[in-house]
Amino acid sequence: MKRILTTSLIALAVLVVARFEDGSVSASNDAKSPKPEAGAGSLPAAADHRVFELRTYHTNEGKLDDLNRRFRDHTCELLKKHGAELIGFWTPTDEKDGKGSTLVYMLAFPSREAAKQTWSEFGKDPEWQRVFKESRKDGALVKKVDSVFLEPTDYSNLK
Repeated sequence: MKRILTTSLIALAVLVVARFEDGSVSASNDAKSPKPEAGAGSLPAAADHRVFELRTYHTNEGKLDDLNRRFRDHTCELLKKHGAELIGFWTPTDEKDGKGSTLVYMLAFPSREAAKQTWSEFGKDPEWQRVFKESRKDGALVKKVDSVFLEPTDYSNLK
């Protein structure tokens, strides 16, 4: 079941990113998403493309609204402050995939090392520590986090 959910979530992210790439979904980060030149068929060197992190948060009973509030009011700005590029946030539409209890989001970083540094700095941020502690006063919001790092293929417009 977990493998099916993870595979489904990756497929969902790929579909959303594909819509993002073809202009069906607008974005404020277009300038940071270089498009390959016509005829470019090979993947650039690792330093020439970003890495993406697909994160899935499985919330405790009744805590998805609180988690969304924490992201909306605090987490997103703190992630950007420490270098993460926010690609998108989604919730499943089907019960079998965690409707009402799951948040899926994607971040981009210049490299895996940059991602590691961002998460380290984010975790040490006094504002994050305060918000995290305050948001847990009535119990933990998240029971499990899945994280998958993704590398763009040579034919991906989003790199």
